[in-house]
Amino acid sequence: MWEHFTVDELKCKCGCGKADMDPYFMSKLHALRKTLGFPLQVSSGFRCEEYNQKVSKTGSKGPHTLGRAVDIVGSGKEAYLLVQYATNFHMQGIGVKQSGSHEQRFIHLDDMTEKDGYPRPRIWSYNT
Repeated sequence: MWEHFTVDELKCKCGCGKADMDPYFMSKLHALRKTLGFPLQVSSGFRCEEYNQKVSKTGSKGPHTLGRAVDIVGSGKEAYLLVQYATNFHMQGIGVKQSGSHEQRFIHLDDMTEKDGYPRPRIWSYNT
């Protein structure tokens, strides 16, 4: 479906199998991936409302439930470059988790705006 991303890595992790990613968001993510020139491993893509309620402070709603967000595994130079270039591709929400073990580190990317009802800092860090 998408050149650099599979449905399996983008579908909800609860087992429901939904992978209703927004095509415009995916086009931006794909362009970002092509520019960076290295693979982007998705740890969380689409989330159904029930699963998002369990794992996110946004409750049953949020960018992941609209197919407009992904969490990308990464640390070090690749994470730095991902954050650096993300705004060039209109990613409005960038969450950075770079603490803990390397396999738990990620960058959250979404294209939600205040017009979408998501007032929040543009770039933030996770405290967990």
